[in-house]
Formats: sequence, structure tokens, C-alpha cells
Amino acid sequence: MSAGPGTFLGMPAFPKNAEEALEDSQLRFNLRKATHTIRGRRQAVVDELPDWAALRAAGKAIKDETLRNLDRYLVQAEEAVTRAGGHVHWAADAAEANRIVAGLIRATGETEVVKVKSMATQEIGLNEALEREGVTANETDLAELIVQLGDDWPSHILVPAIHRNRSEIREIFLEHMGEWGRPAPGDLTDDPKALAEAARLHLRERFLSAKVGVSGANFLIAETGTLVVLESEGNGRMCLTMPRTLISVVGIEKVLPTWRDLEVFLQLLPRSSTGERMNPYTSMWTGATEGQEFHLVLLDNGRTQVLADEIGRQALRCIRCSACLNVCPVYERVGGHAYGSVYPGPIGAILTPQLRGTASEPDASLPYASSLCGACYDVCPVAIDIPEVLVHLRARTPHAPAERAGLKAAGWVLERPSRLRRAQRLASRLRGLVPRRRLPGPGAAWTDTRDVPAVPEESFRDWWDRTEGGAK
Repeated sequence: MSAGPGTFLGMPAFPKNAEEALEDSQLRFNLRKATHTIRGRRQAVVDELPDWAALRAAGKAIKDETLRNLDRYLVQAEEAVTRAGGHVHWAADAAEANRIVAGLIRATGETEVVKVKSMATQEIGLNEALEREGVTANETDLAELIVQLGDDWPSHILVPAIHRNRSEIREIFLEHMGEWGRPAPGDLTDDPKALAEAARLHLRERFLSAKVGVSGANFLIAETGTLVVLESEGNGRMCLTMPRTLISVVGIEKVLPTWRDLEVFLQLLPRSSTGERMNPYTSMWTGATEGQEFHLVLLDNGRTQVLADEIGRQALRCIRCSACLNVCPVYERVGGHAYGSVYPGPIGAILTPQLRGTASEPDASLPYASSLCGACYDVCPVAIDIPEVLVHLRARTPHAPAERAGLKAAGWVLERPSRLRRAQRLASRLRGLVPRRRLPGPGAAWTDTRDVPAVPEESFRDWWDRTEGGAK
């Protein structure tokens, strides 16, 4: 399903995807209910902290300092992991990361692996790459399991199956669970407890038989080489501890300088993502432990390119909490699939075009997938100014030259009152030639959902002069 880092095969540009999504009333209902619930829970636990603004500022400062000195911290992390008995691999892009992981799995002789939910492995299309090598990657996060069984795409950073309701999940389990292992019971209902129990029994067989685990990481502590995974189901704990070989694919921006820095993010992340004071499971490991062979794959895949952009680099602060998705009026109505990327919503609209560039129409459309209302910036726990980056990226798209030309022409007209007066009089005389429904050329997309304002017979300036300000 993946055509490369972060983009799904065959997906058109955002406007086309959004138009189709808006016609799905069930999708809009599912999204509205889920995002409003998470949004309310987040606000409640954030309001409990009188120093939330200070925590947010601290998170931003730690991330910025790390990004400024990323080369030094990465080397420090590599040395710490190696001292602890782990093996560190560097991957410049998705293809290299996939080759490294596939080679490590082949060396074990295994043909199946269990996976902890990982945005990085989705970004590089690892599951598909392993499938081509004859290796089956089994997702163990409940929502990821639903997506995998349904041959679907994730649509949310925190809740990948947010677009599915429980009746749909029941049908997916009954129809497809047996194809991957233990089937769902024939009398399965759509009660959440019954669905969770079916998934638990199905996954337990995978955990007990798997010899290789693949994970990502929320954080990597440079000081000690410790990796940290936060999750809510316990599947991560099983995947990280039971296999004989553990392979972690981690984006280079996940580094934190010191153990002390982690304290800030263990307060920011749970509150911003699940609306909890503390997540149920926090797993930490340093190098090879208890006889397990550990491999760390540090992934670049465009991140150093993003780092070079003084405005765009703030996207690398992201801790994948999904708070921006849950408040975005655009995401709430069209869902994650419309973005054509494993990174949906506002953060995806600025991260994917930077990782992949804006040469393709789907990627070039993402900076426009926003109303620029600023709600995403208000809730971001590391203060990423997403609207600022969106506007910055729009200047790089193929649409930018036409926009710049239009703004330059408007600036020339507005620079002098005499030019504006002549332009208004000319527009009034030619008002019969202005299309009432759809503009030609670059303005066509704007008028797909808006009527062209009618040109008045007389400008305000001329009316004022003629009537002496309404006195006549």
C-alpha cells in the first residue's frame, strides 16, 4: 500500500481526497465523536497543571537545543548504546533502513516478527518491504491490528482505526482474523470487551511464538543510550521483552540529551495524546538486556534536510501526540486518509512535504490542507507554529509563482490611490465579462466552493465623490 516514505500508493491530491471524504457521513460521525472525546479529556488534565505553559516552554527549549546540536547527541547516543551491548546502524533513507532490518531478520532465520506501533516503520513502508522478503510483520497494537486485518490505512497518529466503529471492527475480526492466526469466535459481538478479548487471545499466540520484535521509540536518551516507549495496552511490553532479537527503528529527531529531560516529556505526552496524567505502560531499555540481541537503526530519511530549514525545522520537535489532529476543523471533517500520508492532520501537512518535497501534486497540496485557524499551535505541547510553517511551505509549491505574481500585481495597484481608482473604474466597466460562478486559470480551484463576488456598478470612491459622502 505504500509508494514510499509517508505516502500511500495511488492517492490523489488532498482536495480530491477531501471531497470524497466529506460525502461519508459515517466517517464524519466517527471522527467527530472520537476527536471531541479526546479533546475534552486532554483539556481536563491540562487544566490541572498550573505550570503547563512553563512545561510547554521547557519542552520546546529542550527540543530546540537538541536539534541545534543533533550531530553531537547522536554520536553520544551511539556510544552509549554500544557500551551497553547494542548494535547501532545508520540509515540515510527508507530503502537503506528496510535493507538493514530485512538483513537482520534474515540472519535469525525467522519469517515472522511482532511489531510495536511505530510511525517510523510506517513511514519507510517496512511491512511491505519485509513481505517482499518473505517475512510477515504482525501488528500488535489493537488499532494497528484492525487496520492490518482490514487491509486498510491508518488515519490517526494515536488511534489509527479512528475511522472505524465497533460494528465494522466486529466484521473485520470475523472475516479476516483467521487468515493471520487464531480466528475470532463465531458468536463475537460488537461489545468492546468482547472485541478486546478476541484481539487479546489472537495476539497472545503471536507473542509466545515470535523470536524477533520490531519497535520504534518515543525517545532516545543520549546520555545513557536508553530507549523509551509509551503505550496503553501492554502489547509493547510483550514485544520488547519476549523476542530473542529486538530491532528498533528510530528517527534521529527522537533524541533527548539527558535522563532529566525525559521528566518534562513524560508529563507533556500523555496529557496531550490520550488525556491521561500518566500512560499505563512506559518501557525503557538500554542496549542488550537479559541475553537479548538488540539493534538500533537510526533513520534520517530527509530529516537533515528539514533541519537545514530555519522555519521548517520546528516540525522535528513533534512528539507524535496527535493533539493537533483532535482540534483541527479540517481533519475532523475529512479524516486522515485524505492526507495520503502516514502523518495525517496539521503535523502531516508540514512534515510530509518537507520529508518528501513538493514536486508531486499530493505533496504540494498538503500545505493548503488547513484553514490557518491556529488551533493546532495552541494545543501543541512543544509549541510548533504549524500555521507559520504552512505559509512558509506554500511558497515552495508549484502554485507559488502564480500566487506571487498575483500578490505583486495587487501590491502595485494598492500602492497608489490613483492606480486603485483606475482599476476599480475599469472593473466596473468590464463587470459584464467577469464570470459569476467560476474563474478561469489559477482562480478556478478557489471558486469550486465559492461564488465570485459581484463587481459593483460604481466604486465606493466614485459614490463618495458623486454624493459628497452621502450628503446629496
